[in-house]
Amino acid sequence: MDDIRTRFAPSPTGPLHIGGLRTALYSYALAKHDSGDFLLRIEDTDKKREVPGAKEKIQELLREFGLIWDGEVVIQSKRVEEGVYKKLAEKLVSEGHAFYCDCKARNAKEEGYSKDLRDPCRDKGKASGAIKLKVPDGEKIAFTDFVLEKEVFWDSSTVSDTTLLKSDGFPTYHLAVVIDDNDMGITHALRGHDWMPSTPIHLLVYKYLGYKLPEIGHLTDILDPEGGKLSKRKGSTSVEALLNEGYLPESILNFVMLLGWAPKDNRELFSLQEFVKAFDPKGFQKSNPVFNRDKLDWFNGHYIRQLAADELNSKLKAQNSKFAGLDKEKQFAISNLVRERINKLSDFDELAGFFFEERKPDIKLFGPKHREHLQSANEVLEKVENWEKEEIDQKLLTLIKDKEFKTGDFFMDLRVAICSSKITPPINDSVVILGKEETIRRIRKVLSSLTN
Repeated sequence: MDDIRTRFAPSPTGPLHIGGLRTALYSYALAKHDSGDFLLRIEDTDKKREVPGAKEKIQELLREFGLIWDGEVVIQSKRVEEGVYKKLAEKLVSEGHAFYCDCKARNAKEEGYSKDLRDPCRDKGKASGAIKLKVPDGEKIAFTDFVLEKEVFWDSSTVSDTTLLKSDGFPTYHLAVVIDDNDMGITHALRGHDWMPSTPIHLLVYKYLGYKLPEIGHLTDILDPEGGKLSKRKGSTSVEALLNEGYLPESILNFVMLLGWAPKDNRELFSLQEFVKAFDPKGFQKSNPVFNRDKLDWFNGHYIRQLAADELNSKLKAQNSKFAGLDKEKQFAISNLVRERINKLSDFDELAGFFFEERKPDIKLFGPKHREHLQSANEVLEKVENWEKEEIDQKLLTLIKDKEFKTGDFFMDLRVAICSSKITPPINDSVVILGKEETIRRIRKVLSSLTN
């Protein structure tokens, strides 16, 4: 078997979609499992939709996820300047497999066009305009999809004459993908299932140009939990948006690995290197996976808890400038306290923001006996000499027993007074970090507001 060569070929027309990352990952693993090459091509021929800086961002993100490509990046617009596509499109015309069309772009439903897939210009011998593929009638067009593991075929009479080269000299995807994959020596091409209807066009171009057909595989669609295909219009489907939400690259990658592929042993946790070693194209799934945010959170929580103390602390400092302003001992105490309690870095402010930013508690969060609870807690905590968790626990539990308080109600009122929230790390661990002076000051401040 020849060395495997795969490619990832994104368009710089917007943020990298989670489905795009999956295609890149599977293409990378398919090549690297057998020590092959993984190549990168930027398909930037749609200049009207190109987003400034998107080319660079795509490459930056691939590096962040460890998906390092081999060789130089192929840029389609540069190949346009070199005349690569124009030359081969004209060759197809000269050999009778394509034709010029200078008609204005029109809706396929107009003038009976949806009923007749043949362009009226195909037999007029025009010498200028866009170049379109001359699709034959009555032929079977077929290939074996290596992901679906079955033959897929079309009657050519159902395939429309399709533009290959626009009048401005830029190729459409249908021409460029074939020429570029051939010139790059691609042996296996993975792409989204939404490209399946275009495949017969590409198969004909391969045939007419005399190119060897690579193995082609169409991946499943990633579904939205609310139904339908996961859309680029939703910010959470952008890789960059997920990173900004506080998801680690390791967790996003591990989550994406299992969105359409399954190992033989049902294993869930993989590093990139472990995934490449275990990768088998037989593991591609045929049913569409659902983007399960809870599962992504689970992966992220796992990887957060694997971070070294220094690394987690550094990430949390980047997350919040006020936290970064605390002394190092207090930073590490806080980061260690939240390690087991956050599923993404962006949870940090909500869970632990009270440490470095005092917030006014909502009176509605207190229980019916909150005044008595706080007055008693204040009296006891003022007398604590050794401000450590063991002594604080002992003093407060004794208070609860002597006063016959309900333990849960007492600590909840204390939590709300000090943290302004019902959801925080354990309150006694928190007050140790917060310090005696600040803890008592906050309790007194709440008591004062209740009096006034």
